[in-house]
Amino acid sequence: MNFSEFENKELLELYEGLRVADVRDGLDYCLLHHYYSLPYTIRPLFRVRVIGIAKTVRYLPYSGEIPKLTPKEYEEWMGYYYQNICPYPWLEEIKKGDFIVIDQSNVDAGLMGSNNSLVGYQRGAVGYLTNGGPRDTDELIIQKIPFWFKFISQKTVIGRLQFDNMNVPVSIEGVLIKPGDIIVADGDGIVVVPREKAYEVATYARKELENDKLARRKLYDLLGWEYDETLR
Repeated sequence: MNFSEFENKELLELYEGLRVADVRDGLDYCLLHHYYSLPYTIRPLFRVRVIGIAKTVRYLPYSGEIPKLTPKEYEEWMGYYYQNICPYPWLEEIKKGDFIVIDQSNVDAGLMGSNNSLVGYQRGAVGYLTNGGPRDTDELIIQKIPFWFKFISQKTVIGRLQFDNMNVPVSIEGVLIKPGDIIVADGDGIVVVPREKAYEVATYARKELENDKLARRKLYDLLGWEYDETLR
């Protein structure tokens, strides 16, 4: 799906600085109490705050057989597998501000690692979300690639995953995420804002943030603390 770059930029600016908790409250104002929060099974690789536009991808468990091969033949089959069974066509379509949402069917395989996640990041992806798990996580932390996941996996995708579709609605831990939705992620987890509700939710979320800052500034003053970046 194609969305206006101008509208995407406007939406990202609208949510700039908002916390997951603020956006969750904004959804509650719209009486969406039981929707759009990713459960605690999804957690961040490290603490960072990211806001982006959902770009969705879906992979399925590999339905074929693993042929009996020599190590040299297996090396050749790996190349075939990445090209024809488990390719990454969505990497070519990434635009600045995209938050990559990967439904990998809960399969224990490291679809994303230190290399391909960096390719997407260089092309404009601001973060990744998956109901599977990354690998090469030490490098991902060093490279500061924002990642929210269900588990960490040591395993390659070879013989485990196959590409299915992209730019389609996906379900991550029971939460429906559509292309173009707003993804807000931080140490509290991830919350999704349906694109059609984005402006309304942002209005109330901003109100909650400003009320929180006002109240905490007063407490900082009483404590004699200097304002930190959360209050500026």
